Amino acid sequence: PKHHTPLRRCVGCGQVAPKKEMLRFRVADDGRLVADPVGPGRGAYLHRSTACWERFAARKGVVPSLRRNVDRAARGRLVQSLKESAKQKKLET
Repeated sequence: PKHHTPLRRCVGCGQVAPKKEMLRFRVADDGRLVADPVGPGRGAYLHRSTACWERFAARKGVVPSLRRNVDRAARGRLVQSLKESAKQKKLET
């Protein structure tokens, strides 16, 4: 029998991809956006691509999957933290 593959839409480029290929983030209790693969609450997804991260950071307004408005500063901070963790992972391998 075929197994169902969960799909999610990237909030950067708008393309749909398998959930396991994407990064999940959510809004923390203090209002910050945090990368969180399995945390509580509504999450949004981005491809593991700096192009998608940059497109997300440049947008403004409501993030539909989070059901809330996210300002550009908060988006920029999330993208910066994603870039930093990606650099660290490259250095570790």
